[in-house]
Amino acid sequence: MRGQARWAAVILIILAASLAMPAAHADDAYPAKPVHVLVGFPAGSVADIVIRLLGQKASADLGQPFVVENRPGASSNIAAELVARAPKDGYTLLMATIANTINASLYHNLSFSFANDLAPIMMVASVPTVLAVNPQLPAHDVKGLIGLAKEKPGQLFFASSGNGTFTHLLGELFNMTAGVRLAHVPYKGSPEVLADLIAGRVMVTFIPASAVLQHGKQGSVRLLATTGPKRTAAAPDLPTVAESGLPGFEGSLWMGVLAPAGTPPAAVDRLAKALSAALAAPDVKAALAGQGIDEVGLGPADFAVYIRQDTDKWAKVVKTIGLKIE
Repeated sequence: MRGQARWAAVILIILAASLAMPAAHADDAYPAKPVHVLVGFPAGSVADIVIRLLGQKASADLGQPFVVENRPGASSNIAAELVARAPKDGYTLLMATIANTINASLYHNLSFSFANDLAPIMMVASVPTVLAVNPQLPAHDVKGLIGLAKEKPGQLFFASSGNGTFTHLLGELFNMTAGVRLAHVPYKGSPEVLADLIAGRVMVTFIPASAVLQHGKQGSVRLLATTGPKRTAAAPDLPTVAESGLPGFEGSLWMGVLAPAGTPPAAVDRLAKALSAALAAPDVKAALAGQGIDEVGLGPADFAVYIRQDTDKWAKVVKTIGLKIE
């Protein structure tokens, strides 16, 4: 009987080991089917262009298609919630942007937490943003603009592409950091902002570099600085706001890929490696540069830290100005 008991125990161990083996191979086999990436903005938007460009390279690396699906609405909240509630298997991803960290405090009825319900894979790119003024404004650098704003509190107006947008909150962050009061004028988008900046109907704006760099070269607007943590490849001679007299100021229109929280680490790591390789491809680098987009390549751990810091930063701005969207 004792011998039979020992054999029974051995058989149970062998069975347990054999049952565990497919699970181990399952991670190695990822991905075994197409990977779907949801974009919270329409086709042709910058986020859409970037993920389609990277997806072509990542598809070849992973051996499975990257299927991009546009789910616009509620400033990317619809797409983010769909991914947050998706199976935790690495086959449904989100192409997120800075809108998602802003939305965390701007919207008070969200049924998910962007910071807690999604797992960062990689911040892939950033769109340079420029602090620009009308040439008639007697401010030739950031310090000059701050000095002028302090002389005329509430009398200088800055334009944005709409209430609650990145460019709006970036202007409010500038107010808070510099201790000034530029009055806000919301527009429907960057083209309208640029037209009125050139015409002198507004004197200050924060605007994507791709929309304004050529006008800066022509002299129809004056470019003071970029808003990111470092100078942009699109305009390497243009200093950042931080190095121009306002230390600590930074705001980046970033884009990155996330999965549902709880996605297997092996899948996250595999996706991060594929995206990193795609960013390093010479033709991808050239295509991004041609669109005036800076590559980033921030991995899962650092991207997670950045998201929490970015969420906290914009929450302070939203609370200070008392802005909310239901």
